[in-house]
Amino acid sequence: MALRSMTGFARRDGSTAQMRWHWEVRSVNGRGLDLRLRLPPGTEDLEPRIREATQKRISRGSVSVNLAVQREATASAIRINDAVLDQVLTAIGRVRAHAASWGHFGDPQPEAILALRGVMDVVEPAEAEGDAAARMAAMLGDYELCLASLTENREREGARLAGVLAGQIGEIEGLVVRVTTSPARAPQAIRRRLEEQVRRLTEAGPALDPDRLHQEAVLIATRADVEEELARLTSHVAAARELLLAPEPIGRKLDFLAQEFNREANTLCSKSNDVEVTRLGLALKAVIDQMREQVQNIE
Repeated sequence: MALRSMTGFARRDGSTAQMRWHWEVRSVNGRGLDLRLRLPPGTEDLEPRIREATQKRISRGSVSVNLAVQREATASAIRINDAVLDQVLTAIGRVRAHAASWGHFGDPQPEAILALRGVMDVVEPAEAEGDAAARMAAMLGDYELCLASLTENREREGARLAGVLAGQIGEIEGLVVRVTTSPARAPQAIRRRLEEQVRRLTEAGPALDPDRLHQEAVLIATRADVEEELARLTSHVAAARELLLAPEPIGRKLDFLAQEFNREANTLCSKSNDVEVTRLGLALKAVIDQMREQVQNIE
């Protein structure tokens, strides 16, 4: 499976003789798969099928599914509620009887009576069982196509992100190599720095015990050693490149690996006692932060 982004959008329209529908599916970053559905009345039976279809294609992201339906004008029918109409006419007769002493009482207009609540209903014709099943199947089929389009969009964006991440991993590798080969890490350079630190110590105070001075120098050298950090960074680079080729979703693994990159870069900067190594360490941290931002979009 190609690298996928968690961000995407797709839409799909469909229709039958009696109804038209419009699907919209939008996905953004999420810690897991968070599926939110907005379905109109009468289509609730689609929900389990929608969830099943979505879970087969998407493993991570916040996904919003919206379905809008509209019945064709010719599919509706007008029905007069005779029972309510009789009650309204009876009430009008009673009012007319009570109002006889008021003078002329005009006949109510038919459109006014029809406008009364409950007198007239717009009725959607009942679908035959086979027609309803066919319509639901067609709607679900269009959702599958919409979902496929969303997946393609996520894969296209994922391919772009894969190129960005590959470039950033290459930058990290180059900076690690520069730190590894930096003249500041040569034994002679380290020895000169230690000798300078010892000289300052001996000049700043009373005479120090030579054995204790030697122990402190060894401790300083040990703390400044970044060999392990460089080895782990090199290993993380290889692991990141393997992940970019993995067939399964790798977003969570890449996120964890980016945190490990950052941890080693922080340690390298804190141990550094050379300006050049510190500068390279800070550049390393900047690239890793950029990488972590991109990783947040990976499924």
